[in-house]
Amino acid sequence: MIRKLLTPEIDTVMNIWLTANISAHNFIPAEYWKDNYDFVKSAIQDAEVYVYEDDGLLKGFAGLTDCYIAGLFVSESFQSCGIGSRLLSYIKSLKPSLSLDVYSENQRAVAFYKKQGFVVNTERMDENTGHRELEMIWRQKCNEWTHLEEKNKNR
Repeated sequence: MIRKLLTPEIDTVMNIWLTANISAHNFIPAEYWKDNYDFVKSAIQDAEVYVYEDDGLLKGFAGLTDCYIAGLFVSESFQSCGIGSRLLSYIKSLKPSLSLDVYSENQRAVAFYKKQGFVVNTERMDENTGHRELEMIWRQKCNEWTHLEEKNKNR
């Protein structure tokens, strides 16, 4: 089930955040993520956060600030089970467009977002880490546009 984060669950979400970041970004020292823990914990309380819960266990979450995906993380033991796709589909249903930043070296995440319909908009250097990141965007197709695409496929 996908639902909004409850305040008592912040520590669980932060554990997922820290563990997933250290694992996915082995090109960035773990200390970077540990040093940013308190800042992110504070920011999460002001964000729109949706969690994926199954049998009383939080397995992943997505954090939004307006139409910006500040993070989408799945607990390491539940990755590649469709949880990230479900969370992303859910937030796509809420917003007409979305954007996010992802490190270009995190090829698994880049491929995931491309598969979900995101495209690279810009590439820049993250001044905090010295690594290149991609801004990726997704826009909901209106019914007329989707209809025209289907019509053209059938030609």
